[in-house]
Amino acid sequence: MSCLLLGKRTGIAFFFRQSRGRTRARIHRVDGQRAVTVQGDVDRAVANAQELLAQARAKFIPGLLERYPGLRLDVQGESKESAKTGQSIGRNVLLGLIGVYMLLALQFRGYLAPITVMLVIPTAFIGVVFGHMALGLDLTMPSIVGMASLFGVVVNDSILLVTFIRQERRRGMVTIDAAKQAGRARFRPILLTSITTIAGLLPLLLEKSRQAQILIPLAASLAFGLVTATVAALFLVPAVYVILYDLESLDLGRIPEYRTLA
Repeated sequence: MSCLLLGKRTGIAFFFRQSRGRTRARIHRVDGQRAVTVQGDVDRAVANAQELLAQARAKFIPGLLERYPGLRLDVQGESKESAKTGQSIGRNVLLGLIGVYMLLALQFRGYLAPITVMLVIPTAFIGVVFGHMALGLDLTMPSIVGMASLFGVVVNDSILLVTFIRQERRRGMVTIDAAKQAGRARFRPILLTSITTIAGLLPLLLEKSRQAQILIPLAASLAFGLVTATVAALFLVPAVYVILYDLESLDLGRIPEYRTLA
């Protein structure tokens, strides 16, 4: 049985220009089986590694396996390592979100207020996607790392709003009025915090050197994700807080001034 290794970097050499030359002939084996390693570099101006692998799996590899039934395919290199890292990051992000929820639940002494705070996290993904599209970047592993880091940053604005609403409610203000006041009172500090963070990332976003290219997707995730999360926090958090308060008020007719959201 033979083994074809699509190797380091992309593993797709079938779409690149071939050149003839002399080289040493040898038989390479993996686990006692004859193996052929195919590898190549990616021209990112044309396509990325995942696109090339998807095209190979859809058009080239099925025909190859049909011609050689005993062939076994193993994808290695950047693609395999990226898949492993992506799974690890996804698992750790989930654990981090659970930890954030538990801390907020202890701080607010309730179960619904943390949901109000964390609702802005999905909105950050919108900014990440549009930011990469605007800059012509691919969603790479640094992009995912930046997005995971972003989740801990965007909740700060929501915490300010929820804390303000709760303080005003304790002073006797009606919930809907407290939510409106929170948007007005916290607009300037939230906006300034986001602007200064984005301004700090601008030098990296505008950097043209080759050494900085790997970090630009990370900075793009942070900057553009923060933009959408900030706008969403100012409008979404007060509205959701009032909605959840109304739903709590419908629970057996009890007024929840001392309950979950209080």
